[in-house]
Amino acid sequence: MLFLYHLPEDILYLVLSYLDCQTLNSLSQVCKNLYNFTRRDVVWKRIAKECINSGITQEGRDIFPRIPLKDRVKISQNWRRGRCRKEAVLKWKNNLLPWIQLDGGVLYLSQAADIRAYQLRTDGGGLQRKPVAVYSGHREDVCRFIMTESHLISAGVDGKIILHQKQGSFSMEYSAHNQEVNCIDSKGGLIVSGSRDRTARVWSLSSNRLGECLHTIPTLDRVWSLAISPSQSSFVTGTACCGHVAPLRIWDVESCQLLTCLGTDFRRGAGVLDVVYESPSTLLSCGYDTFIRYWDVRASTRKCVMEWEEPHDSALYCIQSDSNHMIASGSSYYGVVRLWDKRQTRCLQTFSLSSPTSSPVYCLRFNSTHLYAALASALYALDFKGLDSRGRK
Repeated sequence: MLFLYHLPEDILYLVLSYLDCQTLNSLSQVCKNLYNFTRRDVVWKRIAKECINSGITQEGRDIFPRIPLKDRVKISQNWRRGRCRKEAVLKWKNNLLPWIQLDGGVLYLSQAADIRAYQLRTDGGGLQRKPVAVYSGHREDVCRFIMTESHLISAGVDGKIILHQKQGSFSMEYSAHNQEVNCIDSKGGLIVSGSRDRTARVWSLSSNRLGECLHTIPTLDRVWSLAISPSQSSFVTGTACCGHVAPLRIWDVESCQLLTCLGTDFRRGAGVLDVVYESPSTLLSCGYDTFIRYWDVRASTRKCVMEWEEPHDSALYCIQSDSNHMIASGSSYYGVVRLWDKRQTRCLQTFSLSSPTSSPVYCLRFNSTHLYAALASALYALDFKGLDSRGRK
Protein backbone atom coordinates (compact mmCIF):
# COMPACT_ATOMS: atom_id res chain seq x y z
CA MET A 1 0.00 0.00 0.00
CA LEU A 2 1.30 3.43 -0.94
CA PHE A 3 0.98 6.09 1.74
CA LEU A 4 1.07 9.83 1.11
CA TYR A 5 4.47 10.19 2.78
CA HIS A 6 5.90 7.54 0.42
CA LEU A 7 5.66 10.02 -2.45
CA PRO A 8 8.89 11.66 -3.63
CA GLU A 9 9.51 14.84 -1.65
CA ASP A 10 9.13 17.18 -4.63
CA ILE A 11 5.73 15.64 -5.45
CA LEU A 12 4.66 15.81 -1.82
CA TYR A 13 5.66 19.48 -1.63
CA LEU A 14 3.53 20.15 -4.71
CA VAL A 15 0.52 18.40 -3.17
CA LEU A 16 0.86 20.26 0.13
CA SER A 17 1.22 23.61 -1.65
CA TYR A 18 -2.51 23.45 -2.44
CA LEU A 19 -3.52 23.04 1.22
CA ASP A 20 -4.57 25.82 3.59
CA CYS A 21 -3.37 26.33 7.15
CA GLN A 22 -6.15 24.35 8.83
CA THR A 23 -5.75 21.36 6.49
CA LEU A 24 -1.98 21.30 6.98
CA ASN A 25 -2.45 21.26 10.76
CA SER A 26 -4.92 18.38 10.45
CA LEU A 27 -2.56 16.48 8.16
CA SER A 28 0.28 16.86 10.67
CA GLN A 29 -1.77 14.86 13.19
CA VAL A 30 -2.15 11.80 10.92
CA CYS A 31 1.19 10.17 11.70
CA LYS A 32 4.69 10.91 12.88
CA ASN A 33 6.15 10.98 9.35
CA LEU A 34 3.68 13.60 8.14
CA TYR A 35 4.08 15.56 11.38
CA ASN A 36 7.82 15.83 10.84
CA PHE A 37 7.40 16.65 7.15
CA THR A 38 4.83 19.40 7.74
CA ARG A 39 7.11 21.05 10.30
CA ARG A 40 9.49 22.06 7.51
CA ASP A 41 9.58 25.76 6.70
CA VAL A 42 9.34 25.21 2.96
CA VAL A 43 5.84 23.70 3.43
CA TRP A 44 4.60 26.85 5.16
CA LYS A 45 6.38 29.55 3.15
CA ARG A 46 3.52 30.17 0.68
CA ILE A 47 0.98 30.50 3.50
CA ALA A 48 3.35 32.60 5.62
CA LYS A 49 3.86 35.10 2.81
CA GLU A 50 0.11 35.83 2.85
CA CYS A 51 0.02 36.26 6.65
CA ILE A 52 0.72 39.48 8.52
CA ASN A 53 4.00 39.72 10.44
CA SER A 54 5.14 36.19 9.66
CA GLY A 55 8.70 37.35 8.99
CA ILE A 56 8.49 36.71 5.24
CA THR A 57 8.97 39.91 3.25
CA GLN A 58 7.37 40.78 -0.08
CA GLU A 59 10.61 39.68 -1.80
CA GLY A 60 10.53 36.33 0.04
CA ARG A 61 13.35 37.07 2.51
CA ASP A 62 13.01 35.48 5.97
CA ILE A 63 13.59 37.99 8.80
CA PHE A 64 13.27 35.48 11.68
CA PRO A 65 14.84 32.26 10.36
CA ARG A 66 15.40 30.78 13.83
CA ILE A 67 11.65 30.53 14.57
CA PRO A 68 9.78 27.73 12.73
CA LEU A 69 7.41 29.13 10.12
CA LYS A 70 4.56 26.95 11.34
CA ASP A 71 4.77 28.64 14.75
CA ARG A 72 4.92 32.09 13.17
CA VAL A 73 1.82 31.40 11.07
CA LYS A 74 -0.02 30.42 14.25
CA ILE A 75 1.12 33.58 16.08
CA SER A 76 0.14 35.65 13.04
CA GLN A 77 -3.49 34.72 13.66
CA ASN A 78 -3.23 36.35 17.10
CA TRP A 79 -1.92 39.55 15.50
CA ARG A 80 -4.80 39.54 13.01
CA ARG A 81 -7.44 38.94 15.69
CA GLY A 82 -5.89 41.26 18.28
CA ARG A 83 -5.32 38.50 20.84
CA CYS A 84 -2.54 39.65 23.12
CA ARG A 85 -1.55 40.34 26.70
CA LYS A 86 -0.84 44.01 27.51
CA GLU A 87 1.74 44.95 30.14
CA ALA A 88 3.51 48.13 31.22
CA VAL A 89 7.03 46.67 31.45
CA LEU A 90 8.71 49.92 32.53
CA LYS A 91 7.47 53.16 34.11
CA TRP A 92 9.08 56.46 35.06
CA LYS A 93 7.91 59.56 36.96
CA ASN A 94 8.54 62.48 34.58
CA ASN A 95 7.01 62.74 31.13
CA LEU A 96 9.62 62.15 28.41
CA LEU A 97 9.85 61.82 24.64
CA PRO A 98 11.36 58.31 24.49
CA TRP A 99 12.65 56.44 21.46
CA ILE A 100 13.24 52.69 21.18
CA GLN A 101 15.10 50.20 18.99
CA LEU A 102 15.13 46.40 18.99
CA ASP A 103 18.39 44.60 18.32
CA GLY A 104 18.02 40.85 18.68
CA GLY A 105 17.26 40.09 22.32
CA VAL A 106 18.01 43.63 23.52
CA LEU A 107 15.70 46.65 23.68
CA TYR A 108 17.32 50.10 23.66
CA LEU A 109 15.32 52.93 25.25
CA SER A 110 16.17 56.63 25.42
CA GLN A 111 15.22 58.30 28.71
CA ALA A 112 16.09 62.01 28.88
CA ALA A 113 19.83 62.34 28.07
CA ASP A 114 20.70 58.63 28.39
CA ILE A 115 20.04 55.47 26.38
CA ARG A 116 19.64 52.24 28.32
CA ALA A 117 19.91 48.71 26.93
CA TYR A 118 17.60 46.11 28.49
CA GLN A 119 17.79 42.38 27.96
CA LEU A 120 14.44 40.93 26.90
CA ARG A 121 13.19 38.15 29.14
CA THR A 122 12.98 34.79 27.40
CA ASP A 123 9.75 33.85 29.23
CA GLY A 124 7.71 36.78 27.89
CA GLY A 125 7.77 40.35 26.69
CA GLY A 126 9.18 41.86 29.88
CA LEU A 127 12.62 43.34 30.46
CA GLN A 128 15.37 42.46 32.88
CA ARG A 129 15.14 45.17 35.55
CA LYS A 130 18.76 46.21 35.44
CA PRO A 131 20.05 47.62 32.13
CA VAL A 132 22.99 45.78 30.63
CA ALA A 133 24.48 49.04 29.31
CA VAL A 134 23.94 52.81 29.57
CA TYR A 135 25.03 55.22 26.84
CA SER A 136 25.53 58.82 27.96
CA GLY A 137 27.08 62.04 26.75
CA HIS A 138 24.26 64.37 25.69
CA ARG A 139 23.69 67.48 27.79
CA GLU A 140 20.00 67.52 26.92
CA ASP A 141 17.40 64.95 25.85
CA VAL A 142 18.08 62.38 23.14
CA CYS A 143 15.75 62.95 20.17
CA ARG A 144 16.46 59.84 18.09
CA PHE A 145 19.04 57.09 17.85
CA ILE A 146 19.76 54.26 15.44
CA MET A 147 21.70 51.00 15.52
CA THR A 148 24.35 49.66 13.17
CA GLU A 149 26.18 46.35 13.48
CA SER A 150 28.89 47.89 15.65
CA HIS A 151 27.61 51.28 16.83
CA LEU A 152 24.75 53.13 18.47
CA ILE A 153 24.41 56.63 17.01
CA SER A 154 22.36 59.20 18.91
CA ALA A 155 21.08 62.68 18.10
CA GLY A 156 20.07 65.20 20.75
CA VAL A 157 18.37 68.46 21.60
CA ASP A 158 21.88 69.84 22.29
CA GLY A 159 22.60 69.74 18.54
CA LYS A 160 25.16 66.95 18.91
CA ILE A 161 25.60 63.52 17.38
CA ILE A 162 27.37 60.91 19.51
CA LEU A 163 28.81 57.72 18.10
CA HIS A 164 28.89 54.95 20.74
CA GLN A 165 30.60 51.61 20.29
CA LYS A 166 28.05 48.95 21.27
CA GLN A 167 30.59 46.54 22.69
CA GLY A 168 33.12 48.79 24.34
CA SER A 169 33.67 52.18 25.90
CA PHE A 170 34.66 54.16 22.80
CA SER A 171 32.47 57.13 21.94
CA MET A 172 32.89 60.17 19.73
CA GLU A 173 30.96 63.42 20.06
CA TYR A 174 30.71 66.19 17.55
CA SER A 175 28.63 69.31 17.07
CA ALA A 176 26.28 68.58 14.21
CA HIS A 177 23.67 71.35 14.01
CA ASN A 178 22.88 74.76 15.48
CA GLN A 179 19.60 73.47 16.94
CA GLU A 180 18.18 70.10 18.02
CA VAL A 181 18.87 67.11 15.77
CA ASN A 182 15.39 65.69 15.27
CA CYS A 183 16.25 62.63 13.18
CA ILE A 184 19.14 60.44 12.10
CA ASP A 185 19.88 57.38 9.97
CA SER A 186 22.98 55.45 8.98
CA LYS A 187 23.81 53.01 6.17
CA GLY A 188 26.80 52.21 3.99
CA GLY A 189 29.40 54.08 6.01
CA LEU A 190 27.38 57.32 6.13
CA ILE A 191 25.23 59.17 8.66
CA VAL A 192 22.44 61.51 7.58
CA SER A 193 20.97 63.93 10.13
CA GLY A 194 18.10 66.41 10.03
CA SER A 195 17.52 69.37 12.30
CA ARG A 196 15.21 72.13 13.39
CA ASP A 197 17.80 74.51 11.93
CA ARG A 198 16.39 73.69 8.46
CA THR A 199 19.31 71.65 7.24
CA ALA A 200 20.13 68.02 6.54
CA ARG A 201 23.75 66.91 6.72
CA VAL A 202 25.69 63.90 5.48
CA TRP A 203 28.57 62.62 7.62
CA SER A 204 31.33 60.11 7.02
CA LEU A 205 31.73 56.95 9.13
CA SER A 206 35.00 55.97 7.45
CA SER A 207 37.84 55.53 9.93
CA ASN A 208 40.02 58.12 8.18
CA ARG A 209 37.19 60.71 7.87
CA LEU A 210 35.15 59.91 10.97
CA GLY A 211 32.89 62.78 11.97
CA GLU A 212 33.57 64.81 8.83
CA CYS A 213 30.59 66.64 7.35
CA LEU A 214 30.49 65.80 3.64
CA HIS A 215 27.45 67.86 2.63
CA THR A 216 25.01 70.37 4.09
CA ILE A 217 21.59 70.65 2.43
CA PRO A 218 19.44 73.73 3.08
CA THR A 219 15.96 72.19 3.32
CA LEU A 220 14.22 75.55 3.89
CA ASP A 221 12.02 73.90 6.52
CA ARG A 222 12.43 72.08 9.83
CA VAL A 223 13.37 68.42 9.30
CA TRP A 224 11.27 66.04 11.44
CA SER A 225 12.14 62.68 9.87
CA LEU A 226 14.44 61.02 7.35
CA ALA A 227 15.48 57.60 6.07
CA ILE A 228 18.24 56.27 3.83
CA SER A 229 17.11 54.05 0.97
CA PRO A 230 18.09 50.33 1.12
CA SER A 231 20.01 50.96 -2.10
CA GLN A 232 22.09 53.55 -0.16
CA SER A 233 22.02 55.82 -3.20
CA SER A 234 19.40 58.27 -1.91
CA PHE A 235 17.57 59.41 1.20
CA VAL A 236 14.20 60.99 1.95
CA THR A 237 13.48 63.91 4.27
CA GLY A 238 10.17 64.68 5.95
CA THR A 239 9.74 68.33 6.94
CA ALA A 240 7.28 70.51 8.85
CA CYS A 241 5.38 71.76 5.77
CA CYS A 242 5.44 75.33 7.06
CA GLY A 243 7.06 76.88 4.01
CA HIS A 244 6.58 76.71 0.27
CA VAL A 245 8.44 73.44 -0.28
CA ALA A 246 7.08 69.89 -0.46
CA PRO A 247 7.38 68.09 2.90
CA LEU A 248 8.63 64.85 1.31
CA ARG A 249 11.76 65.08 -0.83
CA ILE A 250 14.28 62.52 -2.06
CA TRP A 251 17.96 63.49 -2.36
CA ASP A 252 20.97 61.88 -4.00
CA VAL A 253 23.48 60.69 -1.39
CA GLU A 254 26.65 61.51 -3.33
CA SER A 255 25.76 64.89 -4.82
CA CYS A 256 22.98 65.81 -2.34
CA GLN A 257 21.00 67.18 -5.29
CA LEU A 258 17.21 67.02 -5.10
CA LEU A 259 15.95 64.02 -7.09
CA THR A 260 12.20 64.36 -6.68
CA CYS A 261 9.36 65.61 -4.49
CA LEU A 262 6.61 63.26 -3.36
CA GLY A 263 3.03 64.49 -3.46
CA THR A 264 1.43 67.78 -4.38
CA ASP A 265 -1.60 68.18 -2.10
CA PHE A 266 -0.20 68.52 1.44
CA ARG A 267 -1.91 71.26 3.41
CA ARG A 268 0.15 73.77 5.38
CA GLY A 269 1.30 72.32 8.72
CA ALA A 270 0.96 68.71 7.54
CA GLY A 271 4.45 67.85 8.73
CA VAL A 272 5.88 64.36 8.13
CA LEU A 273 6.85 62.80 11.47
CA ASP A 274 8.06 59.39 10.31
CA VAL A 275 9.23 57.78 7.07
CA VAL A 276 10.11 54.12 6.51
CA TYR A 277 11.60 52.53 3.38
CA GLU A 278 10.35 49.06 2.44
CA SER A 279 12.43 48.74 -0.74
CA PRO A 280 14.56 51.10 -2.86
CA SER A 281 11.41 52.27 -4.66
CA THR A 282 8.68 52.02 -1.98
CA LEU A 283 8.27 53.84 1.33
CA LEU A 284 5.68 54.76 3.96
CA SER A 285 5.08 58.16 5.56
CA CYS A 286 2.87 59.55 8.31
CA GLY A 287 2.43 62.77 10.25
CA TYR A 288 0.16 65.58 11.33
CA ASP A 289 -2.35 65.19 8.49
CA THR A 290 -3.62 61.85 10.00
CA PHE A 291 -2.78 59.69 6.96
CA ILE A 292 -0.43 56.78 6.37
CA ARG A 293 0.73 56.98 2.77
CA TYR A 294 2.38 54.29 0.66
CA TRP A 295 4.61 55.64 -2.11
CA ASP A 296 6.01 53.81 -5.11
CA VAL A 297 8.31 56.07 -7.12
CA ARG A 298 8.14 53.66 -10.08
CA ALA A 299 4.41 54.37 -10.42
CA SER A 300 4.17 58.06 -9.51
CA THR A 301 5.85 60.75 -7.45
CA ARG A 302 2.86 63.08 -7.58
CA LYS A 303 0.41 60.79 -5.81
CA CYS A 304 0.76 57.91 -3.35
CA VAL A 305 -0.43 54.50 -4.52
CA MET A 306 -2.34 53.79 -1.28
CA GLU A 307 -3.38 55.68 1.86
CA TRP A 308 -5.07 54.91 5.16
CA GLU A 309 -6.69 57.54 7.40
CA GLU A 310 -6.51 57.49 11.19
CA PRO A 311 -10.17 56.91 12.21
CA HIS A 312 -10.19 59.45 15.08
CA ASP A 313 -8.45 62.23 13.13
CA SER A 314 -5.31 62.04 15.29
CA ALA A 315 -1.80 62.86 14.18
CA LEU A 316 0.37 59.82 13.57
CA TYR A 317 3.72 59.98 15.35
CA CYS A 318 5.33 56.74 14.20
CA ILE A 319 4.95 53.73 11.92
CA GLN A 320 6.66 50.41 11.33
CA SER A 321 6.16 47.82 8.61
CA ASP A 322 6.76 44.08 8.39
CA SER A 323 7.98 44.70 4.80
CA ASN A 324 5.00 42.76 3.51
CA HIS A 325 1.34 43.25 4.50
CA MET A 326 1.26 44.76 8.03
CA ILE A 327 1.75 48.32 9.26
CA ALA A 328 1.71 49.37 12.92
CA SER A 329 1.04 53.02 13.76
CA GLY A 330 1.20 55.13 16.91
CA SER A 331 -1.27 57.99 17.41
CA SER A 332 -1.05 61.30 19.23
CA TYR A 333 -3.78 60.64 21.84
CA TYR A 334 -4.43 57.99 24.51
CA GLY A 335 -1.53 55.80 23.49
CA VAL A 336 -3.46 54.35 20.56
CA VAL A 337 -1.64 51.69 18.55
CA ARG A 338 -3.29 50.43 15.39
CA LEU A 339 -2.52 47.47 13.14
CA TRP A 340 -3.26 47.77 9.44
CA ASP A 341 -3.38 45.25 6.60
CA LYS A 342 -2.35 46.91 3.35
CA ARG A 343 -4.88 44.79 1.48
CA GLN A 344 -7.73 46.40 3.46
CA THR A 345 -8.91 50.00 3.69
CA ARG A 346 -9.91 49.94 7.36
CA CYS A 347 -7.86 49.47 10.50
CA LEU A 348 -7.37 45.83 11.49
CA GLN A 349 -6.97 46.17 15.28
CA THR A 350 -6.78 49.01 17.84
CA PHE A 351 -5.12 49.01 21.27
CA SER A 352 -5.41 51.92 23.73
CA LEU A 353 -2.46 51.87 26.10
CA SER A 354 -2.77 55.05 28.19
CA SER A 355 -6.49 55.53 28.91
CA PRO A 356 -7.81 57.41 30.90
CA THR A 357 -4.75 59.72 30.71
CA SER A 358 -3.57 60.78 27.28
CA SER A 359 -0.12 60.34 25.76
CA PRO A 360 1.22 60.04 22.24
CA VAL A 361 2.91 56.86 21.11
CA TYR A 362 6.32 58.36 20.43
CA CYS A 363 7.85 55.20 19.02
CA LEU A 364 6.94 51.55 18.43
CA ARG A 365 8.85 48.48 17.35
CA PHE A 366 7.82 44.85 16.90
CA ASN A 367 9.26 41.42 16.24
CA SER A 368 7.40 38.19 15.42
CA THR A 369 5.82 37.83 18.88
CA HIS A 370 5.77 41.23 20.64
CA LEU A 371 5.06 44.88 19.99
CA TYR A 372 6.72 47.53 22.17
CA ALA A 373 5.34 51.07 22.41
CA ALA A 374 7.03 54.01 24.15
CA LEU A 375 4.68 56.56 25.73
CA ALA A 376 5.42 59.67 27.79
CA SER A 377 5.74 57.83 31.11
CA ALA A 378 5.80 54.11 30.33
CA LEU A 379 6.98 51.41 27.98
CA TYR A 380 4.27 48.91 27.04
CA ALA A 381 4.59 45.42 25.61
CA LEU A 382 1.86 43.57 23.70
CA ASP A 383 2.53 39.82 23.87
CA PHE A 384 0.93 37.94 20.94
CA LYS A 385 2.74 34.67 21.57
CA GLY A 386 1.19 33.14 24.66
CA LEU A 387 -2.47 32.76 23.64
CA ASP A 388 -4.16 29.73 22.10
CA SER A 389 -6.81 29.86 19.37
CA ARG A 390 -9.50 30.73 21.95
CA GLY A 391 -7.51 33.64 23.41
CA ARG A 392 -6.45 31.81 26.63
CA LYS A 393 -3.04 31.71 28.25
